[in-house]
Amino acid sequence: MAVASRELVEIFKARTDKREYRRTVLKNSLEVLLISDPDTDKCAASMDVRVGYFSDPEGLPGLAHFLEHMLFYASEKYPLEDSYSKYIAEHGGSTNAFTSSEQTNYHFDVNTDCFEEALDRFAQFFIKPLMSADATSREIKAVDSENQKNLLSDFWRMNQLQKHLSIEGHPFHKFSTGNWDTLEVIPKARGLDTRQELFKFYEENYSANLMHLVVYGKENLDEIQNLVEHKFQDIRNTEKTCFRCPGEPCTSEHLQVLVRSVPIKQGHKLRIAWPITPEIHHYKEGPCRYLSHLIGHEGEGSLFYVLKTLGWATGLFAGEADWTLEFSFFGVVIVLTDAGHEHMQDVVGLLFKYIRLLQQSGICKWIFDELSSVCETKFHYQDKITPLNYAVHLACNMQVYPPRDWLVGSSLPSKFSLGTIQMALEELSIGNVRIFWESQKLEGHTDKVEPWYGTAYSVEKVTPSMIEEWMLCVVNDNLHLPVPNVFIPTDLSLKGAQEMVKFPVLLRKSSCSRLWYKSDTMFSTPKAYVKIDFNCPRAGNSPEAHVLTDIFTRLLMDYLNEYAYYAEVAGLYYGINRNDYGFQVTLIGYNDKLRTLLETVLGKIARFEVKPERFFVIKETLTKEYQNFKFQQPYQQALYYCSLVLEDHKWPWMEELDILLHLEAEDLAKFAPELLSRAFLECYIAGNIQTSEAESMVQYIEDVFFSGPNSACKPLFPSQHVTNRVVKLERGMSYFYPAEGLNPDDENSALVHYIQVHRDDFLLNVKLQLFALIAKQSAFHQLRSVEQLGYITSLRQRNDSGIYGVLIIIQSTVKGPGHIDLRVEAFLKTFESKLHEMTSDEFKNNVNALIDMKLEKHKNLKEESGFFWREIHDGTLKFDRKELEVAALRQLTQQELIDFFNDHIKVGASQRKSLSVGVYGNLHSSEYTADKSGPVHYSVKIDDIFSFRRSQPLYGSFRGVSDHVN
Repeated sequence: MAVASRELVEIFKARTDKREYRRTVLKNSLEVLLISDPDTDKCAASMDVRVGYFSDPEGLPGLAHFLEHMLFYASEKYPLEDSYSKYIAEHGGSTNAFTSSEQTNYHFDVNTDCFEEALDRFAQFFIKPLMSADATSREIKAVDSENQKNLLSDFWRMNQLQKHLSIEGHPFHKFSTGNWDTLEVIPKARGLDTRQELFKFYEENYSANLMHLVVYGKENLDEIQNLVEHKFQDIRNTEKTCFRCPGEPCTSEHLQVLVRSVPIKQGHKLRIAWPITPEIHHYKEGPCRYLSHLIGHEGEGSLFYVLKTLGWATGLFAGEADWTLEFSFFGVVIVLTDAGHEHMQDVVGLLFKYIRLLQQSGICKWIFDELSSVCETKFHYQDKITPLNYAVHLACNMQVYPPRDWLVGSSLPSKFSLGTIQMALEELSIGNVRIFWESQKLEGHTDKVEPWYGTAYSVEKVTPSMIEEWMLCVVNDNLHLPVPNVFIPTDLSLKGAQEMVKFPVLLRKSSCSRLWYKSDTMFSTPKAYVKIDFNCPRAGNSPEAHVLTDIFTRLLMDYLNEYAYYAEVAGLYYGINRNDYGFQVTLIGYNDKLRTLLETVLGKIARFEVKPERFFVIKETLTKEYQNFKFQQPYQQALYYCSLVLEDHKWPWMEELDILLHLEAEDLAKFAPELLSRAFLECYIAGNIQTSEAESMVQYIEDVFFSGPNSACKPLFPSQHVTNRVVKLERGMSYFYPAEGLNPDDENSALVHYIQVHRDDFLLNVKLQLFALIAKQSAFHQLRSVEQLGYITSLRQRNDSGIYGVLIIIQSTVKGPGHIDLRVEAFLKTFESKLHEMTSDEFKNNVNALIDMKLEKHKNLKEESGFFWREIHDGTLKFDRKELEVAALRQLTQQELIDFFNDHIKVGASQRKSLSVGVYGNLHSSEYTADKSGPVHYSVKIDDIFSFRRSQPLYGSFRGVSDHVN
């Protein structure tokens, strides 16, 4: 009898990684990576099956993706529909899957005490799934809804266009998602039963020898291995051979082409691609990593720097894409300005001039060594991520890398090979290129339509001689290689916490600033997190100020880019971002050179000046973002209207766009000093930084902005401290706001059903959280899986600056918002009986699951800092929130939860406060007219958001109450 094999393989891991790993192969040839992490709060598993949409049968596009959907429903061992997802959700976990070209990945995580049963339920996907006829016919609608969501997405449209322009019989050419026609109408017309085709595809392709499993557990490796052998040994092994692509997808017909296409959104892009040798065959030499590092560089002398200086581009990305073992593409994406669009040929000419520069300069060993050093530091000091994401990442790696390199993959280029990099560089040739040019300005210049998404396009040949001419036309390019990176950390020592504090402490306060400090007592990593929140009352007092503050922060990022890009390459990141009350400066990464970057960023802010040529580039970019708002998914539009109704400081995007169109550089030059004239700085510093360093940083900040005769800032007056106020809906009232979808071509409608509950209170918080935990999967199953209202269906909590509630979100082409809202209320009425029928053991299990979720430790410094910063930013300052809410949960009774539901959630309850926002797509435009003008079953129909907002009381603000420090 075949037995499990445990060939001893040393798996290379990071120096800081304390987890244990083991490779094993079960008797059915299933290859498994076991991970033991005694410190974990969550267990996880990921199964990667070596079959994807490249294997879809002829005439059944989307079948592999559809099968991925169907395996979630039920199995012979667990025949109750949706019981897998319900079990995972009720035990603090999550579950998902995805289908790509050559693989399908299934994964979940769950609280540690429920892992064995969760793993058993998961294993049944691959042993004996049911795929009932009723579920199959329903889930085709979900796949179709998913495709409907993508039809007006430029990402999906342009991706399919690139695939469309390839050999018709090649798998790369295929349509991957599937829709109602491909999975129902056409098969039926051909006499095919889609459900039987699903079983056939499953039987032919889901073989244990094509699967790779990662299991991440709390127990020791022997215990995890015994568990895996018991649960997964019954997966069939049919010795199926691995799918192999039949060579390259592109012939000469598909190369040396310029493809013009018309996107949905405003903006212009160039996507330049070359078929290349897949880097996976040379992953230790890293030829694509070397080339993407240089072509995608943003420092002075780089391709992007020159394009940006000319005012032609606002973004550039380079690297390998769409790779398999048999073929791959190297791509460069350039986001063009209006001027760049007019100089398309010059932009392409500059790209090839830079590639020629790389050829003439030769392959530089010092650049490779520097890149290798950065990658090595990044690998050995990598942040811990969630077990779920880690398991998915490693399961994908197992398909293509030898076991020793499962953890590292291609992230550690270590062998300098001049010949290998030179070979890859030579593949980026003029004779090998595909140029995709997209812009709405190309409308009327196309003569073809891509069949799946309806993208208009045209194709013309571009000969090498044409591109040579484009290169000759470019003058004064000033292209050169990057200089050595001064931001590479040299001191990675740990400073050690002076006190083992669990929560941030108020280390320093003055009339100008407040410093919260938290030493690293958890992660033992040479990294730090710095947040400086500039509270500027002038920033939020009008839509004009809001827009000008946005341009101010974007210009600062623009000015700093070529300098700070070196820091980013070295693992030190920064951002300057507008918020409702001013702007924030954030730095995170290795602490060694952090102070240097911080001082440069602060200097730019303090000495800000407007460069008119950059102002107009930023204005153009921001204008397009506003104009593209109407192309957001309808559910995103509904969430925006919900925020506009509730948030007292929120300005409408249409007003901001109107203001933006008329702004000039002089307006910002006048505004910037006013913005900074009065400010209060809320600071948070955490990580591998000592108290004296943190205090020194904030003293430096105060010296720059508040000290001296020419200082930019003065402290706030007591009356100026900013607040965050939220509309307080009236008890017993239901509000309704209908809006037409902003894109007249979008068939999707959406509903956001919001129930406002309370102001931050630990007992009410946990009641709401427990309700959401129990109801989440039930809502998804009923409204999406059973009623098939739409692919996007979710129930989740909402927190507006300490004001808590719950949202139910549905996007649909099937029904309009009014009907969907009735179905939401019908679900809540049905759910009421489930609460009453819940056994005491089920209630305790849900409470314990929520407690486990709350006691889950932060994975890394960024995650921990994000949690504490939310408390500071909102003004709630409940750093011990988790512990206090757990204490409240331990006292909670089932009757108290039922009473909470009856008071706040139940339809018709006297204390219930609901707001329904409906966005009507073009399929439901007649319903919009009727719902807007006719009688509705709501207490209040909101016609004008701002009149409504002004008429309502507001909750008290947590923020600003304790901000003023004497």
